[in-house]
Amino acid sequence: MTQTRFHNPETGRGNIPLHFDEDGFLINTDAWSRETARLLAEMDGLGKLGPDQWSVIMYLREKHLESGGLPVMSRICRIMHLGEHGVQRLFGGCREAWRIAGLPNPGEEAKNYM
Repeated sequence: MTQTRFHNPETGRGNIPLHFDEDGFLINTDAWSRETARLLAEMDGLGKLGPDQWSVIMYLREKHLESGGLPVMSRICRIMHLGEHGVQRLFGGCREAWRIAGLPNPGEEAKNYM
């Protein structure tokens, strides 16, 4: 497990610890915020997140909260009119999108399909 600390301007709380598992997924998912996503995107070399990326992030979070599962990425691409490999183009891969959305490790089987 690794830990990173940062100041969250959205909540005004400072020095919030973010705990990651050995695969880089956020353990304390309740600590996620839009600022966390920005930090993770920066750490992954994606730079500033654009509107399409935010749409995917928020969709992933919404669907995960509803079902607890991993939505099919090709369905997300179709719904959001991103093209066949839209998530790949926007994030470098499904795993990265899931991670930046601050969602927990989906497990070995799911990671194999990402």
